[in-house]
Amino acid sequence: MPKLKEKENVVFQVDKKLNSNEKNKKYYVDILDISDLKQKENFPFKTVISIPKDIEALDFQHYYKAEVYIHQPEETKNDFQFDYKKYLARQDVYFQAYLPNDILKTEKQTVSFEDKIKQKRLDILNKINHSSLSPKIQEFLKGIILADRTETDAETVKDFNQTGLVHLLAISGSHMVIIFWLTLLILNQILPVKFRKVSIVLSILLIWTFAIFIDYGNSVMRSCLMITCYYIMVLLQRKSDLLHSLALSAFILLIVDSQQLFDVGFQLSYVAVLGIWWLTSPIKKLFRKPKFKIEKFFYEISAMTFAAQIATLPLAIFYFHQFSLVSIVANLLIIPLSELIIVSSLLMVILIAFGFSNIPYLYTAFDSFVSYVLKLIHWFSGFESLMSRNISVNLIELSILLLMIYFLKFVIKDCFNPKNLLRFGVCLMLFFALRIAFNFHQYNKEEMLVHSFYKEKIVSVKDKDQVVFWMKENKNEDKIRDFVINPYITSRRVKDFKINYIPSDSEAFVYQGKQYNFK
Repeated sequence: MPKLKEKENVVFQVDKKLNSNEKNKKYYVDILDISDLKQKENFPFKTVISIPKDIEALDFQHYYKAEVYIHQPEETKNDFQFDYKKYLARQDVYFQAYLPNDILKTEKQTVSFEDKIKQKRLDILNKINHSSLSPKIQEFLKGIILADRTETDAETVKDFNQTGLVHLLAISGSHMVIIFWLTLLILNQILPVKFRKVSIVLSILLIWTFAIFIDYGNSVMRSCLMITCYYIMVLLQRKSDLLHSLALSAFILLIVDSQQLFDVGFQLSYVAVLGIWWLTSPIKKLFRKPKFKIEKFFYEISAMTFAAQIATLPLAIFYFHQFSLVSIVANLLIIPLSELIIVSSLLMVILIAFGFSNIPYLYTAFDSFVSYVLKLIHWFSGFESLMSRNISVNLIELSILLLMIYFLKFVIKDCFNPKNLLRFGVCLMLFFALRIAFNFHQYNKEEMLVHSFYKEKIVSVKDKDQVVFWMKENKNEDKIRDFVINPYITSRRVKDFKINYIPSDSEAFVYQGKQYNFK
């Protein structure tokens, strides 16, 4: 990597649009040149760049030149904090930049095929912005079909996170499966029976084309690969097997990019599908024999939803440290509607892309339908009493929980078998015994730490099961809670904490007879 000064004049092009925050838009960009840098062998290289929202949005048809503040991400000093530097490094990004002023831009003489596709997607996103749909529905539509959540408001994201429905907000495996089945259904109606294989091939080609168009996100690529592996077996007239398709797709992905193994989405996707394969059948047997097709459909969806939730629950708690009982009910009610939501959203995007934006009744109906769904999800998210936060689970506890899910299948199938109950019960007792031991270890730990959050310093003093945080009053307190306080109390398994404020010009404080410095 090149050695850079704090402020540099750079020439760059956009690689990818990222999520915005309250003040700035963010992008991955390729730095093509730096005016004052003589050594050019390290170019191009990637960086994250932030620009104020009042500056014109960037596109894929121009080169840009601007003066930026550029630096490497800071090292994470504590193991309980999210390591943003490592996260960026896994994507070959080693710098962050801030662009405070105007940008000079020059139109590219030749635009690559990849950039043309990205620009076409950006054009459709802009068309959605200028449609008659309400702003909130516009952002929902861009996320659910075009995998663009960059401008989704924080309240909507919070609602989906708290109800366990975030997989619906961003395009994922379920979306690609529905799009594939919809395409296959249409082609089967159009083409004669003898061309069934042609229908499958065309459907596979279409979902891959769609995946490339929406910038081939990780979750989309995973689902496309799983579908392709499964239906290749069908085309070859081999016995189709979900587990073999799953293993083959994971193997291919890891050969192409071994860093995928550390991606949370990768782990959750494959564990969810494994859970569906492992638990759906025994869960379905708990229901009564269906008398109607709609009843059978509901039972199948419910069984798959329960299976996926049970399988991913340990991983979700391990990474996100929260769980809400309301997510079970929310998924059961919303997931059956997901096909209608996804198909109608896809139709709206197609109409907008081809310029059919003057169909008032259709747009009003779609706007009202999605608005009611979002209101229902917001209502579910309001059950704060059912939400458990700051749950700590380590790797050992996670392993035992996953082992319990393995044995759970046998308990569901034959709960009166003493052997099945014994294996599950031993795992359960081992989990609680280890959890008590880990909690006791953290209870006896006393420590003082200095936490950094940008230029702010926060001092924590832990004594048994209590933690006191000392900090100066500032406008970033909510973010300090999210990125410093909550991760710390989760890692130390502490429930009781308080925040003490000190004057802004203080350099030290005294607590229980001891002096602590802000260093």
